[in-house]
Amino acid sequence: MTRYASVIGIKPESIAEYKRLHAAVWPDVLKQLKASNISNYSIYLKEPENLLFSYFEYHGSDYEADMAAMAADPRTQDWWAVCKPLQSPLDTRNDGEWWAEMPEVFHMD
Repeated sequence: MTRYASVIGIKPESIAEYKRLHAAVWPDVLKQLKASNISNYSIYLKEPENLLFSYFEYHGSDYEADMAAMAADPRTQDWWAVCKPLQSPLDTRNDGEWWAEMPEVFHMD
């Protein structure tokens, strides 16, 4: 199992809509997350900075292939098309990132 964390901004005027969407995530999107070996997935909101923090655990053996399969899923693409306009990617993110990945610096079991 590998843990992943990332961060992205959210437009202040989009917070209510983002919360509404994530209160009832589309079942096909949840199914694809599980098929891509993702579990224990959470998103947190920090206000007034308007940052979303994401955490999940990956239980597969080929992360790149599983992420590519998720990105190719039409229903997931539809979900991202709804969510992405609400988000504000960080200027400091790496090339190719939407959510900026965050390395783990401490963990206690």
